[in-house]
Amino acid sequence: MADEIIKTALLDRHMKEVFDWSDSNMPVRDALWDYFMEKNGRDTMKTEEDMLPFLKDSDDKIEAFVNENLKK
Repeated sequence: MADEIIKTALLDRHMKEVFDWSDSNMPVRDALWDYFMEKNGRDTMKTEEDMLPFLKDSDDKIEAFVNENLKK
């Protein structure tokens, strides 16, 4: 169980704590959810499917995705 907490710790941190270009207090997980919901026409099932890999991805992979897709 402790492994899961460590693996998703980045997802639970605020955007501004992880990314110097963000001033958002939104957790990274919520920002990703909003991104996918917007991208796929608000399809909750599709968004859930899109989010699953992030629960297993390394912090580096998550940060790279966010920098590439959410940075404005």
